[in-house]
Amino acid sequence: MVPSENMVQNKLDGKLERSKDLVEIFEVVKEAVRASNGSSRGGLMLGLADLGGSEGHWIGGLYPVASNVIVLNRRPLGMVRVRKPELYKPYVFHILLHEYIHSLGTIDETETRRIAYQISKENFGEGHLCTVIAKDISGVLPYVTYPGQMPMPEGSSFELVKGFDRSSTDHYIQ
Repeated sequence: MVPSENMVQNKLDGKLERSKDLVEIFEVVKEAVRASNGSSRGGLMLGLADLGGSEGHWIGGLYPVASNVIVLNRRPLGMVRVRKPELYKPYVFHILLHEYIHSLGTIDETETRRIAYQISKENFGEGHLCTVIAKDISGVLPYVTYPGQMPMPEGSSFELVKGFDRSSTDHYIQ
């Protein structure tokens, strides 16, 4: 028996709701991407850094091209967690999904946004906050912008998140 679309959506929605941290949210991201288009990659690291921005303008994260690190902007994570806690997990899901798509080889911002929306819609349904954010993040969080291709800012230091991409470590560490 092939699982119905609603069964898959409920499964991932439940996993996202039960997720306790960035590591667990990323596992949901990877599962959603695999379910939608079969793509995956291992060996990624997650860094948290202050990437700049202000109250009225900030980026959520970035993926330095040809690297193995996704960097999330620490300040907006805290702001969303405190001011809009109901958006925290869908926001983190979206930013990690967007940067993960870049890490899989899609560099064009417009195409990355289209793919993120498609994956979110397929895995959560049209009305879910993950899909609403993927469709138009500015409608939910008007201060978020997409930086385009951007290197790590000079002089940036970042904190690595322990245990990130843990489901891939079985492939490398026995």
